[in-house]
Amino acid sequence: MSKLALVTGATSGIGKAFAERFASDSHDLIVVGRRRERLAGFASAHPGISVRTVAADLSTEDGIAALARICAEEPLDILVNNAGVAHYMPLAELPADKAGELVNVKVLAPTQLMRAAVGPMQRRGRGTILNVAGMIAFSGPADKRVMPRRAVYAGTLAYLVAMTQALAAEVEDSGVTVGVVCPGVVATEFHSSQGMDLSAVPRMSADDLVTGALRGLELGETVSAPGVEDYRLLSDVFAAGLAAFGGQSPELATRYAE
Repeated sequence: MSKLALVTGATSGIGKAFAERFASDSHDLIVVGRRRERLAGFASAHPGISVRTVAADLSTEDGIAALARICAEEPLDILVNNAGVAHYMPLAELPADKAGELVNVKVLAPTQLMRAAVGPMQRRGRGTILNVAGMIAFSGPADKRVMPRRAVYAGTLAYLVAMTQALAAEVEDSGVTVGVVCPGVVATEFHSSQGMDLSAVPRMSADDLVTGALRGLELGETVSAPGVEDYRLLSDVFAAGLAAFGGQSPELATRYAE
């Protein structure tokens, strides 16, 4: 039987590259996005597989709830939480509606879709959840020279990394695999749609990013970084985090004592 994959943000860029890859592997698809004409174009271009199109705005509670119902009801083999918006700007300059849109798309929507899908996957004893975050998740300690400032955006991606790691531990030995891929700069419409010209910046192709993400799952990497050659750099980050977590005490640290 064909596998069933659901991909959000499937009308362009990384999401479309995931959908194309799954289609080439003869997976049936549920492709999700806001642009109906692009969804219809994808479906018509792949007559050999079952393609269900879902027009949903994941910045809204209604859009999230409607898609969560699909994740709970359909026998998904693969869920890819890829949908995203950038809104690169300092917090003081970020309009409230854009802050809400960013948090809804990159935090609330993936959380609710994973919550809806993971239980049925566990009961079936199989399934894969892959979140798309970014290397900006690790940029929090950078000083003010790193531009553009993007506190909310960086925070949402860091949430996806931590959420994925914790969920992977929760579902261990259940037959369900959970991972998060952290792209660097990828050659898609993502930045140009925000008015940013990165044409002079070296960028990974979306197809290579998908190859790295899927290979990372095969290698057992809960957090994959297709643009990082030395994986020990990430391993060191995670080891340091666990060391700090394990180094806590009920006693006040001496540097804080009067």
